Formats: sequence, structure tokens, C-alpha cells
Amino acid sequence: MKTSSREAIRRFREMGLHIIMLTGDNRLTAEAIRKELGIEEAVADVLPTEKEAKIRDLRDRGRKVAMVGDGINDAPALMRADIGLAIGAGTDIALESADSLNDVATAIKLSRSVIRNVRMNLFWAFFYNVLGIPVAAGVLYPMTGLLLNPMIGAAAMSLSSICVVGNALRLRTFKDREAGGRGAGEP
Repeated sequence: MKTSSREAIRRFREMGLHIIMLTGDNRLTAEAIRKELGIEEAVADVLPTEKEAKIRDLRDRGRKVAMVGDGINDAPALMRADIGLAIGAGTDIALESADSLNDVATAIKLSRSVIRNVRMNLFWAFFYNVLGIPVAAGVLYPMTGLLLNPMIGAAAMSLSSICVVGNALRLRTFKDREAGGRGAGEP
């Protein structure tokens, strides 16, 4: 068990994730690790096909499943999950430098930030177009005599695009404070 595992499990719980450990280890070992790390549920003595069956069962019950595994014995379960993350496979240097479970927590936080950013951009683009298109179409002209010069409309549309792109570019500065301020993919 890596020393960073306890911290990663804590972070997963804070994100509202339900954690299930699927392992080929015996029940006593699995239960000891479950208790030590504060994992909600442990399923022990399972073969790779049984891990895949557990993932399939969770998905059949409407759950969104992210499977984190070593990529070897876990291949069927990784493929069945909504998101499969293979960690621990690779060169010794990569294994020593990777803080695998904490990197998974960072990836989840980054993906949530991306979704928030996309929603924000859609909201502001919708808001801008709901106001801007009728003005550009001349809806206010009969009541106020106000017409939008097409050059001003084009400039406003360009400004809107710049704002959306600028907001999206903020993700380049993403830092996970809990992971020591590292950005996604940084060693």
C-alpha cells in the first residue's frame, strides 16, 4: 500500500465518491486494508472476470463507474467501466514518480473544472445571443429607432468569442492545491 493512498481515498470521499475495492486478495487482507484506508466497501477473492461482472452490475443499476486498476488483471473491468484508468503499468521510473491515486483525484477535479467551464461558456454565449441577436435584427427599431451598425455587431460577436476562449484558457492554470499545487500531468 502506497503512503499516498490514505490521502487519495480521503480526497475521493470529499468529492462525494463511493469507493469499492475489488481485489484478488483474501478477505482478511482486503478487510484490513479497507479499514485502514477508510474504504466503504471491499470485495475480495475475485478473479478478473468477477471484477468485470461487479462493474457491469453497478452500471446496470444506473451508477457511473470509474475503475482504477493496474491494467493487467483489471483489463476486463477497465473496459466495462464508464471511465477506465490504468495506473501502475509502465517503467520503473514512471512508477516511482507517479502518485497514482492522487493523480486520479487531480484528474477528477480537473474534469469537473472543465465541465463547469463549458457550462459557464454556454450560459454566457446563450445570454449574449438572446440579447444581441434581436438588437442586431432590428427588433428595437420600431420602438426606439435604435439600429445596430453591422460593424459594431461583428465587433461585439468577436468580443464574445474572445471572452469564451479566454475563459476556457483559464484551465491552463489549473492547480490542485491538495496535490501540492501541481497541475494535471505535472510530476
